[in-house]
Amino acid sequence: MTPIRYGIVGCGKIYSTHADALQRIDGAALAAVYDIDSALSCAAGERYGVPAPRGWSDFLNLVDAVIVCTPSGLHAEVGITAAQAGKHVVVEKPIDVSVAAASRLVAACRSAGVRFTCISQHRFSREMRRLHDAAQSGELGRLIQGDAAIKWYRTQQYYDSGDWRGTYALDGGGCLMNQGVHYVDMIQWIMGGVRSVQAMCRTQNHEIEVEDTAMAMVEYRSGAVGIIQGSTCCYPEMAERVEVHGSFGSVILERDRVRLWHVDPVAANEGQYGGGVMMQPAPAATVRVAAEQEEDPTAKWGEQHRLQLDDFTQAVADGRDPFITGEMALEPLKVVLSIYESSRQDGARVMLS
Repeated sequence: MTPIRYGIVGCGKIYSTHADALQRIDGAALAAVYDIDSALSCAAGERYGVPAPRGWSDFLNLVDAVIVCTPSGLHAEVGITAAQAGKHVVVEKPIDVSVAAASRLVAACRSAGVRFTCISQHRFSREMRRLHDAAQSGELGRLIQGDAAIKWYRTQQYYDSGDWRGTYALDGGGCLMNQGVHYVDMIQWIMGGVRSVQAMCRTQNHEIEVEDTAMAMVEYRSGAVGIIQGSTCCYPEMAERVEVHGSFGSVILERDRVRLWHVDPVAANEGQYGGGVMMQPAPAATVRVAAEQEEDPTAKWGEQHRLQLDDFTQAVADGRDPFITGEMALEPLKVVLSIYESSRQDGARVMLS
């Protein structure tokens, strides 16, 4: 088939991950780059050997699909303009910083008849998908608890490196909206959606508008409960982590690799105590950290972006919805915004619509 011509808008830190991924996808080609900072776009164009038009209309004329890598608060604005020009749209996470703006973007793409997706590349991890399927199929038994921890580290210099970072208007929030939104999405997807949250958010170690520490108690639609933790204050940075506990056992993933997969419907109902496991050293009978886990390509940075963009390319070619739709991308945004609202109300319970 004729390759789908992609254009990337926003030539900051993440754009090269998309550009590199496109070079490894049959049926896709990077055709142009664009940034309001002409120096950035020219450098990107030279690096990848593609045009870097200074005019927005000139850029749109060169492409079939647009990947939006601008600050988060501009995702809807840029995406809607592209959709109205008949271009398919991919936006980096989060979909935008408000439900209203994000909903306008989804509606604009539907109205224009173009395909849309929001990057949530961890859904393309082999083990993350396996955990989702196990949780939703009943393999883990009745779901009891689902936790996500994103304990990362960022210096003040990181926030000072861009005037949009750490602002409500363009970043939309802090450690949850920017760094944590991927794993907020993973845990709500695995557990089957969130019903309510009760939260505390704080700014403890940076001079920014938004939170650098957040903790929420979560009630899932299934009746299970859990904890979501986010931080950019934890030094040294910890591996992001998902823990799911069901009546038949427990699963723990760190950086999309299995650290523990201990599920046994029979043993879980025998005896008064459940024994125990030590994460280090790993008990061979209960922990799967085999060589193939370490070599799993879907756990490596860049490969998940390639898999999601490959799915989107095929969706455009086949005239179908991509694996992650705009409606799906709204869910983690609603969770994060509800956590912020609960914190503003001193931890009051906030129900999700």
